[in-house]
Amino acid sequence: MIGSVLAWFQDPDHWSGSDGIPSRVGEHLLYTAITLLLAGVVALPVGSWVGHTGRLRWLVSSANVARAIPSLGLLFAVSMAVGPLITSNLAFVIPSIVVLVLLAVPPLLSGTYAGIDSVDPAARDAARGMGMRPLEVLRLVELPCALPLLLSGLRSATLQVVATATIAASVSLGGLGRYLIDGLASRDYVQTVAGSLLVAVLALAADGLLAVVQRFAVSPGISGRAVHVARRGAVAMPLGPARVSLHEAAASLDSPVERDPS
Repeated sequence: MIGSVLAWFQDPDHWSGSDGIPSRVGEHLLYTAITLLLAGVVALPVGSWVGHTGRLRWLVSSANVARAIPSLGLLFAVSMAVGPLITSNLAFVIPSIVVLVLLAVPPLLSGTYAGIDSVDPAARDAARGMGMRPLEVLRLVELPCALPLLLSGLRSATLQVVATATIAASVSLGGLGRYLIDGLASRDYVQTVAGSLLVAVLALAADGLLAVVQRFAVSPGISGRAVHVARRGAVAMPLGPARVSLHEAAASLDSPVERDPS
């Protein structure tokens, strides 16, 4: 099987055309980007408002309950209800995008709400004491402090969408899921395994990219990196051509100072 899968990837026919790997990866990324954009338009404002005001928290709880709905069952239900109403070629794409958005909203909503709700009240009070308006407190204080949990929700939503877009190929959606569905239909298990590997690699690459973004987007003071940087920088400090450690500097301050008798 391993040799057959390697031979499948080395076949030039699988790297060109509308069914080629680059085309299928592009379709998968397009569906994922559209879904996350639409989910963010819904989840980020609602989560920010609920976390800032503390009102209607049941919206977050209700969204989390929606995670228990089976993805495949929801996909078929929405496709059967909405698909006949659409006469264009998007009859299967739009229902699939709707389902993906419904599955991406809960982690984004929960991450945004939890991040803003966990902000230290002292930071809010200090911002209000400086004369900031409520929207300024949200934009300049709460959202930057909420970035770790917000981006964690984005990573969770991205993995959810990448995985669910794969099974959405069962209702004629494109993307990498076509390799799995078509491979199972034709009993081409080599193609199925190759498609599974592609989905796994894509999910890991997306999560790794968002992890890098999270590392540089979150303030070092919030992520805790500032403490490690300060500790590394406190080992020694340059004084002219020589480097004197802080322990030596402290010892020199404690030593008696000789004064000129005159």
